[in-house]
Amino acid sequence: MTQQRPFFVPFLVPAVLVSVIFAAAMFNVLQYSFLEFVPGSLEVGGFTLENFTRINKPVYYWVLLDTFILSFATAFFSLVLSYPISFALVRAERNWVRSTLVILAITPLFTGEIVRTYSWMLVLGTDGFVNSMLKNLGVIEDSVAIMYTRVGVVIALVQFAMPVMIILLATAISQVNRDCEKAAANLGATPNTVFWRVTIPLTLPGILSGFVVVFAWTMSAFSTPQLIGGGKVLMISNVVYLQGFSSFNLPFAAVLSIIALAAALGSLALMKLFTLRIERSMAVA
Repeated sequence: MTQQRPFFVPFLVPAVLVSVIFAAAMFNVLQYSFLEFVPGSLEVGGFTLENFTRINKPVYYWVLLDTFILSFATAFFSLVLSYPISFALVRAERNWVRSTLVILAITPLFTGEIVRTYSWMLVLGTDGFVNSMLKNLGVIEDSVAIMYTRVGVVIALVQFAMPVMIILLATAISQVNRDCEKAAANLGATPNTVFWRVTIPLTLPGILSGFVVVFAWTMSAFSTPQLIGGGKVLMISNVVYLQGFSSFNLPFAAVLSIIALAAALGSLALMKLFTLRIERSMAVA
């Protein structure tokens, strides 16, 4: 009797091809990082370690720190704003309410990132919608600086990340066993107690997954900090762009890319350990 192949083997082919292409691209970047930069030319020189010693400057440390802070803030505020929407999306009793929330949550995904960024520039500008509305309401007299600040960058990044966060949280909330909530209510727990002591813990895997996904995505954000930040708020991807396409220092841009990838993977590894510790503590409790 002939042994049949596992049915999932053909489905692994695309993933293997993508992995091979990604590994080849990363090897090419790694190779460039050890080559000498020739000023005024796109050609590179011979082997050198100078590119790695150049990274030892405070400006690059501050850029990495800003990248971590902005990524963490984006993931945190996306989580806080998306959870109520996801909860209403899953628990709403009327179909038209759920349909409306789905449309509002997913529609931004069909709009290009550049288009959304320029829209935020019009909203957050000195004479934009926010400042004009606050002036008309008499809240402020002079325009508030939102553009070209970290606050403006985080606002735009949160709006971009919320659709993904809402989808992940809605999936986790939909898997919650409603009988657990009913049992807690029958034992005398108030709705707030049921939410914080039962619903939130049961959706913790989705919360952590959404936080990690948004954090990792924000680590590589480029167009939003580039346009909203206006060169005053730099993330690691913007510095890579400046070195590679403004100064044409491709070897040093390759070094920064490797460091950014290592920082992102290290952050995800730390978050994974933190997630496992929380899950174990929840299981013990």
